[in-house]
Amino acid sequence: MNIIGMMRSVSFIFDLRPLCVDVLIFPPLPITVVMTSGGRQQTIINSLCNIKLRHILSVLGIFILYSLRVAQHTNKINKNNMMKMGSSFTSVASTAFNMPKIGLGTLGLDPTEAKTTINESLSLGYRLFDCAPVYFNEKEIGDAFHEANTGVPRSDVFITSKLAGPFHRPEHVEHALRKTLIDLRLGYLDLFLVHWPVAFKYVDFDPSIRGWDNEDIDDSEGGKNIDPTVSLRDTWHAMESLVDKGLVKHIGVANFPVMLLHDMLSYSRIPPAVNQVEIHPYNQQPKLLEYCNSRNITVQAYSPLGTPGFKESDEPHILSDPVLNEMARSKGITVAQLCLQWSLQRGCSVIAKSSNIRHLEENLLVNHKNEFVSGAVQLSSDEMDKIAALDRGYRFFRPEEWWPENPVPVFH
Repeated sequence: MNIIGMMRSVSFIFDLRPLCVDVLIFPPLPITVVMTSGGRQQTIINSLCNIKLRHILSVLGIFILYSLRVAQHTNKINKNNMMKMGSSFTSVASTAFNMPKIGLGTLGLDPTEAKTTINESLSLGYRLFDCAPVYFNEKEIGDAFHEANTGVPRSDVFITSKLAGPFHRPEHVEHALRKTLIDLRLGYLDLFLVHWPVAFKYVDFDPSIRGWDNEDIDDSEGGKNIDPTVSLRDTWHAMESLVDKGLVKHIGVANFPVMLLHDMLSYSRIPPAVNQVEIHPYNQQPKLLEYCNSRNITVQAYSPLGTPGFKESDEPHILSDPVLNEMARSKGITVAQLCLQWSLQRGCSVIAKSSNIRHLEENLLVNHKNEFVSGAVQLSSDEMDKIAALDRGYRFFRPEEWWPENPVPVFH
């Protein structure tokens, strides 16, 4: 029996959705099979002309058997995804960039406070966590994720970590990432950043051991351990391969000035999604922000409050600034909330560190579900101009002072 005549007058819909397969037959004869697995869709189109009905049914039978396996795999992924925070899956299906606007920074987070801070943050609504090997607390943070009792699935949380200086050579990049994944007890990262645009001499480590026995990976020895023979281009191509392998969803950079970004865009197959830099009212970096916005690179502000816990005694204290204090009082918010709101209105994502539950809650109140809470918190154009006038180009993080034996003025 030839099916051509039948198809010109009748449309058939084979509803196989319980098997994760939709088969739609439209005139003048193509059969389209769409298989869904873990967020991915693959469309297979077979044009059938003058084929016996039994042949069509045979083809459909093959797809049905295959899709049963797909359904079983999908169900398994979904179950894993609903497990506690520590659970993970090894392949990354989605590449859409959807990073929360406010996140918790973990620089300076005492390892003994990691469990409490992570649990409180998740309960309050934090969904972005910024980590790094040179903070020397990823092992404890990983344990906190794994043991979290908040019921938040891994897929709802955005976790960032960074590539430390000793691992910039292409052959070391993936090993360094896998070490971080082991420490954080994760199957993938949402974002992996090149921490600084400066390579150090390689530091060997045992990949089977979680955590770090010492702080050698952050020891530049006054700059003597800087390795000028490592190309950022080579490092970046190794970073791109991590996306190809499904180990990270997105890659980016930190502490990159405009010209390094501009050069990177000339050779990158996967452009950086993020540039994480020091931004606060005393170091506003408007030109960098303008450049990144024009190139679709998200600027993420770290130290948005001016590192009050790390600054030297003779350095300026942003939270004591009289202009900011008067403005905050007039709006009924804290100076910290004012600074965070200012960054958000400039289009930045923000990383703020605290282990104090009151401060954690205050910081997050500025932002709710990636949207501003209400118009009451909005800063007017005049207020934004007043804050802009406070810019003095002051950096609390000055790497040239860390590396006096081999100074690399990253920002000059």
